[in-house]
Amino acid sequence: MTFTLGSPLVPEVTLFGVAVVVLIAGLIKPSRAIGWITFAGLLAVLGVMHFAQEGALFNGTFVQDGLALFAKRLFLVASGVCLLGSLTLRQPTFNRRASEYYFALLISLLGMLVLASARELILLFVAFELMSIPLYVLTGFLKRDAVAPEAALKFFLVGTVSSAIIAYGMSFVFGITGTTAIAAIPQALRDGHPLMMLGMGLLLAGLGFKIAAFPFHMWAPDTYEAASTPFVAWLSVAPKAAGFVALIRLYVEGVGSAALFWMPFIATLAGMTIITGNLMAIPQQNIKRMLAYSGIAHIGYMLIGFAAFSSAGVATILFYLVAYLFGNMGAFLVVEVVARSEQSDGIDAYRGLAQRSPLLALCMLVFLLSLGGIPFVAGFWAKLYIFIAAAERGLYGLVFVGAVLTVVALYYYLVVARRMYIEAPTRSDPVRMPGLLGAAIAICALGVVGVGVYPAPWVALAQRVAATLFS
Repeated sequence: MTFTLGSPLVPEVTLFGVAVVVLIAGLIKPSRAIGWITFAGLLAVLGVMHFAQEGALFNGTFVQDGLALFAKRLFLVASGVCLLGSLTLRQPTFNRRASEYYFALLISLLGMLVLASARELILLFVAFELMSIPLYVLTGFLKRDAVAPEAALKFFLVGTVSSAIIAYGMSFVFGITGTTAIAAIPQALRDGHPLMMLGMGLLLAGLGFKIAAFPFHMWAPDTYEAASTPFVAWLSVAPKAAGFVALIRLYVEGVGSAALFWMPFIATLAGMTIITGNLMAIPQQNIKRMLAYSGIAHIGYMLIGFAAFSSAGVATILFYLVAYLFGNMGAFLVVEVVARSEQSDGIDAYRGLAQRSPLLALCMLVFLLSLGGIPFVAGFWAKLYIFIAAAERGLYGLVFVGAVLTVVALYYYLVVARRMYIEAPTRSDPVRMPGLLGAAIAICALGVVGVGVYPAPWVALAQRVAATLFS
């Protein structure tokens, strides 16, 4: 294979080179400049994405197609926003071990890029592990904190169980088909072998852990609460998006029409995930835990699009991921600013925020409205298109559950808005916001408003990518 600038592997090779540079720079002379090296490297990877040509390598096990390119750009943008927030971290651990933090983040991102292109079970599994293992390290990065090691251990145990379930399911698939190629799955399913059905069911359960769908969601609140908030902003979006790409590869592109057998189960999973996430978010007094349960509910909404099993359904998932990236990451970055000022992640820390920092409060309100699906921000169109795609496939019960729970979700989002705009502040000094965090929040706010005001290009792009999967 000849490697050129247009090679399908160019983003992965470039990112690996950046990771090696970051690691060596940290070994030679640890400094905070390593963060800027990492950020510049990400921009370089995003730039070479323009030259990466569609194609397949290694006998079709690695493919660079529309879905892969869409997902990779999503991962890179999310990582860039995370890095802008991470550059402002000042804990002694980050001062000493910054290169380890950025190297682990880059390696996890590399796993996501490979995962987006994987069309073979072993490559899919290896990519998942390459993505997941650094996440356990990053969750417990502040190892001297009281809660970080416990949260990292819980995340690790749940993650290893999910990996074991995925590997177990793959063993059944390989045993029946005699190959690890995803293309061999449809015929084996049409033959109706029970062990093949069991294998695909185990794969679905294992991926449910990765995206934090009910009943595999238990790791998310503790992990989100304990880890550093800029990392949590990224964790709440990028790995979940990678999980959905894997679901699309396996059950839409790979399995094809035989996947219709699984759609009632996925519809039930979607409904239970929406109900659990929204109801568990209501009593939370820690805003990071509230956003964790909110994120679980959003996974349920995206599963509605998956349950529709149509080109429109997949397109709405991809569009939803774009809207969710800007809305959820922006909310977590505002949480980081307020937590630094108030030394608290409690919802009460937001009392009178609109008087102390009107622009920050406005950004948080925009993010919460987007997550709640209020017109006319990005989240409104995402939920609307999801419901339309489901209704076109006759999933009226699921649409009803989603619509009702969307109203329920507005309650806990507006609780935060009430604290910011109606209740009196406990302090009068303004909230100090580091410039880079402000830039990251501004990018997310512009994304939410821009996609909300003019969603057509994003929808059209998602539809083109989805159409290729059903052609």
